[in-house]
Amino acid sequence: MKHELDIWLIGGDRRQVRLAGLLAEDGHSVHTLGLGPATGGVREERELTGAALADCVVLPLPVAAPGGRLNAPLAEEPLSLEGVFAALRPGQIICAGRVDDATQAMARDRGLVLHDYFAREELAVANAVPTAEGAIQIALEEMPVTLHGSRALVIGYGRLGRALAPRLAGLEAKVSVAARKYADLAWAEGFGFGTEHTGELKGWLCGYDLVVNTAPALVLGKEELEELKPECVVIDLASLPGGVDFAAAQALGVKAVQALSLPGKVAPATAAAYLRSTICHILHELGV
Repeated sequence: MKHELDIWLIGGDRRQVRLAGLLAEDGHSVHTLGLGPATGGVREERELTGAALADCVVLPLPVAAPGGRLNAPLAEEPLSLEGVFAALRPGQIICAGRVDDATQAMARDRGLVLHDYFAREELAVANAVPTAEGAIQIALEEMPVTLHGSRALVIGYGRLGRALAPRLAGLEAKVSVAARKYADLAWAEGFGFGTEHTGELKGWLCGYDLVVNTAPALVLGKEELEELKPECVVIDLASLPGGVDFAAAQALGVKAVQALSLPGKVAPATAAAYLRSTICHILHELGV
């Protein structure tokens, strides 16, 4: 990897703001657009002129917002994905997060290749920690009882479930894990957690004070939500469309929180450091 690169960050949230500062500290020439006022040696741009000359362009996580827009909540005016792609050159290194099929197809039509940093295992593992901490923060704010002594169910035992379950147990919650794979249930049981099969939750949900879903599939529909005790809190950490029927939850009076992009909200500096490492890995592998 070259000592100094010309890097543009276009759109995003506080993670990208922090990331810009970290990359500037590393000695790179850093430009931002749609991230608000720049500080610390970062140059704030008002238009896309010059972006095609960058060694690397970093787009947000997730890259797309509804209506064909770039995900740029800090921008003064909306940015269209089509407009951003039109300003870039074919073959340019572009790093983006959680790239959907429509965005990938749009980029491909422009001769662009998006490197999805969210698909990288090292970032997914690292992000599990601030996501788990953020979920616990929400639980502490929303639950009418302490986590200490409460019964908590974690649905899904992938990276995030494995980060969350022991942290809840560390606060002396009585933790159970629901998973589809028997191997995952065996691992959960081996670490001292109660176990449920995700496909057989009906009839077993009435005793929980907290239910946290990490599985990217609908697991808490109307029938499951009807079983919850009145003050049970449900937190959905799964990517859209999520694993909870929120319309049914609202109709039933169930307190359900859809918690997306928690690393950028609860620990933007840490999340930015993870992004910097992952993007540096991508650039190194590409021989930049």
